[in-house]
Amino acid sequence: MSETREVPSASEVLLKRAAELDAADELAARRELFALDDDSVYLDGNSLGALPRHVPALVQDVVARQWGELRIRSWTEGGWWTAPERIGDRIAPLVGAGPGRIVVGDSTSVNVFKAVVAAARLAGEGRDELLVDALTFPSDGYIAESAARMTGLRLVPVSPADLRGAAGPRTAAALVNHVDFRTGRLHDLPGITAALHDAGALAIWDVCHSAGALPVGLDEHGVDLAVGCTYKYLNGGPGSPAFLYVSECHQAAFDSPLPGWTSHADPFGMTPEYAAADGATRGRVGTPDILSMLALEAALDVWEGVSLEVLRAKSLALTDFFLRCVEAYAPADRVSSLTPVPHAERGSQVALRCAEAPAVMAELITRGVIGDLRRPDVLRFGFTPLYVGFRDAERAARVLGEVLAKVPAGGPADVSADVPGPAGDILA
Repeated sequence: MSETREVPSASEVLLKRAAELDAADELAARRELFALDDDSVYLDGNSLGALPRHVPALVQDVVARQWGELRIRSWTEGGWWTAPERIGDRIAPLVGAGPGRIVVGDSTSVNVFKAVVAAARLAGEGRDELLVDALTFPSDGYIAESAARMTGLRLVPVSPADLRGAAGPRTAAALVNHVDFRTGRLHDLPGITAALHDAGALAIWDVCHSAGALPVGLDEHGVDLAVGCTYKYLNGGPGSPAFLYVSECHQAAFDSPLPGWTSHADPFGMTPEYAAADGATRGRVGTPDILSMLALEAALDVWEGVSLEVLRAKSLALTDFFLRCVEAYAPADRVSSLTPVPHAERGSQVALRCAEAPAVMAELITRGVIGDLRRPDVLRFGFTPLYVGFRDAERAARVLGEVLAKVPAGGPADVSADVPGPAGDILA
């Protein structure tokens, strides 16, 4: 009599595979650097990165000793004054930039304004057109529209897929998102930048959803100007300052529309005439936000020794595996992926379309799977390779399947839209 062998269930197969992938993960030990627990799966690092465990002690030192004891002396003895450039140089390798090309400070929106107006001033005569990613994060669009009015440019929304052929002799610059915040689609930074340059236009990239998630290559691909935030994959903390990249070839002519005193060549000379400092320092405006800036600097310690190639490989493996698990656990008629399958077109998040997304995300969060929502019908899951593992991906997909079985199809589309953890619906 032949022995009957039990066929492993889909769950058993996926759990076994997750364990194998976690065991081979070169970045697995990095998770211990973050304040995370095993009771939940945190997949919202594309909105707010997790807290590195050592940051609170550093912030305590900044407040109690540097501010409390050294006080004004910390501007020199504590290195406060040089923090925007120093921290910029630490971010630079994570986005493929050389030293002296990134300055940290202000918000992403403020830096978008600086970049767009500066690009208009750098453009040659007769260039009166600003292309903008038609699917851009709303704030970028609002800023671009205002900057265009102020500089006399005509704003032309263009789908990223059409940007290569959209620039012409009247195009001053294009403002493009590297990764689409809704779908996780990775746009062709090298190809679009080259096409813009062929037309004599400048390339301005928003790298908020790619900095710290994948190689960007700002120098390598000849990007002119770029902006990025630090509270997502760089784990700088809520409201941590953004950064501005100015290509070396434009630094001498970079003309900021916000010439604050800290970007002056002699800031303490207090002269009535403005003279711009050298390099990316021209992107500074007012007094640096020291508390959040030094928290960011401490958070960047988790990147020591991390290979961006290893990071990218894990990101793609995680999102591949999560999509495989979703296919196994979730009914195909309830969710569909908006995130491209080809690796060359994918950032580090998965976006699923679901008619009952608000109710589903609310229930997921109740069950410890923390993603976020893009109304009306997009579930977003961010995969931060430094601290998300493959068992996390399997658990998230399995719980998603359970939630879909509980939330009826065709039910109310909105659970007051106030999904717990609303930052994902606010901060892109």
